[in-house]
Amino acid sequence: MAKMKLKKGDLVVVIAGTDKGAKGKILSIDAKNERVVVEGVNMVTKHEKARGGMQQGGIVHREAPIHISNVMYLHDGVPTCLGIKT
Repeated sequence: MAKMKLKKGDLVVVIAGTDKGAKGKILSIDAKNERVVVEGVNMVTKHEKARGGMQQGGIVHREAPIHISNVMYLHDGVPTCLGIKT
């Protein structure tokens, strides 16, 4: 497993897939599976059951994770590669 160069809160652009060109902020990172959840990207519909009086049931739209290789870091609005200097 490679070192993750992106962090939660970084601005990224999607470079592959159905949401190609979409920009957003990283909400969470799963380093083990090399996946990230980007705000407003890869939206899926989930059917949720009502949980007592606390939560109402229905159809919910939420972000699904995408592979980290499909996103690129945005630096001053320009897609940029991240490298490591030793």
